[in-house]
Amino acid sequence: MWRKVSKKTQRPRLALALSGGAARGIAHVGVMKVFKEEGIPVDFVAGTSAGALVGGALASGMPLEEIEDIGRSLRWKDLGRMTLSRLGVQSSARMEEYIRERFPVTRFEEMPIPFAAVATDLHTGGAVVMRDAGDAAFAIRASCALPGWYVPAVDEAGRQLVDGGLVANLPTSVARSLGAEVVVAVDVNYEGAKFLGSPTSILGVLLQTFIVVQRTAVAHQRQIADVCISPPVGHIRWDEMQRADEFIAAGVEAARAAIPTIRELLEPHTAEEPNWFHLRRARDKQTAKD
Repeated sequence: MWRKVSKKTQRPRLALALSGGAARGIAHVGVMKVFKEEGIPVDFVAGTSAGALVGGALASGMPLEEIEDIGRSLRWKDLGRMTLSRLGVQSSARMEEYIRERFPVTRFEEMPIPFAAVATDLHTGGAVVMRDAGDAAFAIRASCALPGWYVPAVDEAGRQLVDGGLVANLPTSVARSLGAEVVVAVDVNYEGAKFLGSPTSILGVLLQTFIVVQRTAVAHQRQIADVCISPPVGHIRWDEMQRADEFIAAGVEAARAAIPTIRELLEPHTAEEPNWFHLRRARDKQTAKD
């Protein structure tokens, strides 16, 4: 007798992997706006540096309108204060206070959307992925602690943690590890620094070298994403928070272009289909679009 085939279907779970990029991270808000307008569900969020700050706000249950308002009003003075420490120009304790005052919840285990933030262990050079349980406000602060500018954040184990962009500026693999079948990566640094032009000084050469190294490191993470959204913000400097409207508009523009592919990847599949089958189908569809 033929076995009755179940008609039960399930939607693939989607994770956002949000890159670091300082003020450029405001472009993530534009991507989220399009997702909300188009009814695209977000089941998991992983973020690095600025991506951790924006992604953490979303995962905490903060309304998108409020996230957008913060993106437009946030200034560097809200995130740090001058310090006498030999380990950095500023302390980022103010950032942690800012998060505690505004996020609906600041514990990983209480977040409506599972969330992970990536930092770097300054001693070992390894990635530190904070998720599941613990203090998300501290984790976001650590993920954003740009070395040389902000004093490293010290965790309960005594580790000095700095910006996760040193090891995983686009946390695609972390997003996948949360349990997602579909990973959408948002890379706000993909265009590099168009505003610089050709280097004319030693500092210019060093900065361009850093950009090349970071792009090379991110290339693998882009490859393992199912969809990459790259807001066109290469002409805007990383410190220009006052250009929030432009960042958000760029995020909206890039996200709208990706919606058809994302919808295809989120087509429900039968419960009998193994995960590897669905992942292969998703990758095949994305390859066909590229």
